[in-house]
Amino acid sequence: MKMHGRFMVGLVGVAAVVSYLVWTGVSDTMVYYLTPAELVARVQADPSFRQMGVKVSGQVVPGTYERVPGQLLHRFRVRDLSDESVSFEVEYRDALPDTFTDDSEVVLEGRMDANGVFQATSLLTKCGSRYEAAPEDLKK
Repeated sequence: MKMHGRFMVGLVGVAAVVSYLVWTGVSDTMVYYLTPAELVARVQADPSFRQMGVKVSGQVVPGTYERVPGQLLHRFRVRDLSDESVSFEVEYRDALPDTFTDDSEVVLEGRMDANGVFQATSLLTKCGSRYEAAPEDLKK
């Protein structure tokens, strides 16, 4: 019976170590992103929050996208999905994903500058659950 007891204690110890490693690994890599309304509220409450790098999820306001000629600079507004009255300007200095459109849902990583413009260092577009062919592609 002593052998079974030692085995069980060892098994519980190994399970505890593995559980701890999984828990700390998941909590360290888990990233929460803010909505535009949450970001604006935090910056207004604490201006030093501008120095923090954050992830923000929102929707590109249709008609606001522009590319600066001769530069790899894109400008557009992002609004909150639930409160469309909250929006802010975004500047992104890299190639856009192929799925980016004038009304895409996007996840941005970056910082809000002193002028209230979000300086994005990373941009991801959220895709719908399915892809559909464009009407002009169906005619072919």
